[in-house]
Amino acid sequence: MREQEVVRQGENSRARNPFAPSLLALAVAGVGVIVQPALADDLLELEEVMVTASPRPVSKMESSTSVSSMNTDDLANYAPRSTAEAFRNIPGIRAEASGGEGNANIAVRGLPVASGGAKFLQLQEDGLPVMQFGDIAFGNADIFLRLDSTVGRVESIRGGSASTFASNSPGGVINVISKTGEEAIGSASATVGLDYDSVRTDFEYGGPLADGWRYHVGGFYREGDGPRDAGYTGNSGGQIKANLTREFDNGYARVYFKHLDDKAVSYMPMPARAGGGSITGYDILEDTLQTPLLKTNLGIGDDGNTRRSDITDGMHPVYTAVGTELSFDLADSWTVTDRFRKAFVDGGFNTPFPAEIGDAQGITESIGGAGATLVYANGSQAGSALNGNGLAMRMHLFDVEYNDFGSYTNDLKISKAFDSATLTFGYYAASQTIDMSWLWNSYLMEVKGDKAALLDVVDADGNLQTDNGLLAYGVPFWGNCCTRNYDTEYDIRAPYVSLEWLLGDLTLDASLRHDSGSADGSYAGTVQMADVDVNGDGTISVPEQSVSFVDNDNALPVDYDWSYTSYSVGANYLLTEDLAVFGRLSHGGRANADRLLFGPNVLTDGGLLDDNAAVDEVDQVETGVKYRRDNLGLFVTAFYAETEEQNFEATTQTFFDRDYKAQGVEFEGSYQMGDFNLSGSVTWTDAEIASDKLNPSLEGNTPRRQADWIYALTPSYTTDRYSVGVNIIGTSDAYAQDNNGLKFDTYTQANLFANYFITPAVSVSLNVNNLFDEEGLTEAEEGSMTENGIIRARSINGRTSSVTFKYEF
Repeated sequence: MREQEVVRQGENSRARNPFAPSLLALAVAGVGVIVQPALADDLLELEEVMVTASPRPVSKMESSTSVSSMNTDDLANYAPRSTAEAFRNIPGIRAEASGGEGNANIAVRGLPVASGGAKFLQLQEDGLPVMQFGDIAFGNADIFLRLDSTVGRVESIRGGSASTFASNSPGGVINVISKTGEEAIGSASATVGLDYDSVRTDFEYGGPLADGWRYHVGGFYREGDGPRDAGYTGNSGGQIKANLTREFDNGYARVYFKHLDDKAVSYMPMPARAGGGSITGYDILEDTLQTPLLKTNLGIGDDGNTRRSDITDGMHPVYTAVGTELSFDLADSWTVTDRFRKAFVDGGFNTPFPAEIGDAQGITESIGGAGATLVYANGSQAGSALNGNGLAMRMHLFDVEYNDFGSYTNDLKISKAFDSATLTFGYYAASQTIDMSWLWNSYLMEVKGDKAALLDVVDADGNLQTDNGLLAYGVPFWGNCCTRNYDTEYDIRAPYVSLEWLLGDLTLDASLRHDSGSADGSYAGTVQMADVDVNGDGTISVPEQSVSFVDNDNALPVDYDWSYTSYSVGANYLLTEDLAVFGRLSHGGRANADRLLFGPNVLTDGGLLDDNAAVDEVDQVETGVKYRRDNLGLFVTAFYAETEEQNFEATTQTFFDRDYKAQGVEFEGSYQMGDFNLSGSVTWTDAEIASDKLNPSLEGNTPRRQADWIYALTPSYTTDRYSVGVNIIGTSDAYAQDNNGLKFDTYTQANLFANYFITPAVSVSLNVNNLFDEEGLTEAEEGSMTENGIIRARSINGRTSSVTFKYEF
């Protein structure tokens, strides 16, 4: 079966029901839409054919891996506010989706998130990675990925053959698969926030053309503050995607295009009470560190010249990709498939980060000396003494320029089918540019959620120690670590081979992959320059007495290689047509990229002190059972993993060199009784830090933010004209940091959805995200109780509601 035929099966679920919408953009915009479920005996769609990280298209029932899929109907039920929020419903996936439209931390099956991003999990779009490394500092892969109406379904694989059919993805792959115009369908919608400022328009259209041609085009555009009130239009932009396919008797050829240009507020850790709850003047469910009183930042660029950045840009990915996909059946049962993509990527990441939150007078005297005082630098009280909750915040502005994050990817796969076996050879070639500049400044702000003002420090003699709230051109509180430039190129080459045998009801498969790569380029750190008139006013203020510059004159080279071999062996046995068992043993790796630089392992000649630092490896064992009967479907997997990791965390300036162990059980199920359906997943994980070369006292502790239980449950009731339900996301308690000194409470988030069809083509939908306004902390900078009881933490967003009107044609 050719792969375009596989995509066709899941592309348009509306064929089942003329009243059923499939506009995924509604879900992303926060509008819950339910469609009439298929009243069949395969609720988990175990006969659905999967194409992600697999040598050939294979059904879930026959696969010896833990796989799941979400079609447009499923995603609409989950009503996510961001891409990562949708991923929370994938079994085994821990998506800390509290950062806004991107910058989420995503982990799988107890594999660690020691710094950020999705290190051991690859995010793909149409079978190729969005970014070659999922945890680039300030360039996490989900920043460059948006779900909208162009998406046909989302496939995921945890563990298993992900290590041998994709690079840098031993933990798994999440693949967002686009529609390709199998049927002549289209839709347009408008979504409006009821209690928050957001307006979004979505569209899609596609279908067959003459002589075997077909196409699909769609996208979205939105404007608004977002689910938290930043005091300005923080979310602005959109995406357009298109593809054109030519079908032949023996295959197909496709070209596609994507352009994403989107600005979104990035939510960083915010002031909160260590025991839970908000502090006076700052609501952790609704407020942000962003303020309309700080929209621009003046500083020194990577070239040493003065530059001004726009803080309201927030996370600003500009991602343009062109690609091709070819798949043909050749003579003698040979098949060739090739996927190619060239991505042109730039933009930036700009958001305030609280380096210190504490007693206002204490922070003031640490800056201006004994007897120093604070006054408002701007706002309605400019010039008057600070009043309010008695707190102040030393803020570092994460001002990062994406000079070039472009990439090239080509995955060529050739298969030979025999009577009872399939042999596959493949070659993967890719490159990833990581060229970015960190141009951070320091400010002093009041701790307030609504139009927070900047603060000035006046010493005991009446002299200003700040400049309109600016503390420093640089980050002296962190040792002026972080004015720096990366200009690197990472090349990856990976031949792979797999062999699959079908012996009656038993399927056996084995695969092998060898990744090799090289890192080339340069990186430059910080140099301090004295008495620089940055703002050009003819005087040298206190912040201008020592200014951070990128030390381009002393840039260091990057010049090292790496290689690792991955393997995966699995078996699946059909006990009956409705019951199967499987098992798998896998070994994979992940190459370290930009986070390795500025660390203790990089030598001055660009090589590595320890070659092992370039790669972190993962060993996994899994076994499971799949079962379906009448109105019940079950998919249960037990897993065990050993992981090594070296990493660097920018916000704590900390390096890691550890080994981890994790074991657990992953459960996915669905039950239907008449018009009522209950579906979801529960994952239990027991994880620990097995060894720590730099901090042995942490050995035996539970890794940060790793809960014993995570779950996602969706009960719904559906008729021909309306549907209602609730998507329930929850987690048990978890430690904030690896020292296990501070614990987050259990929380459960309920997302209500309802949909009514006015006519078969026109519908109105209502969604309430976080219905009960539940607080749920996902991460914190502190690992122990602070003296003042205040920590810096990120919480899920508070309650937001939206309504959507949609027309299908």
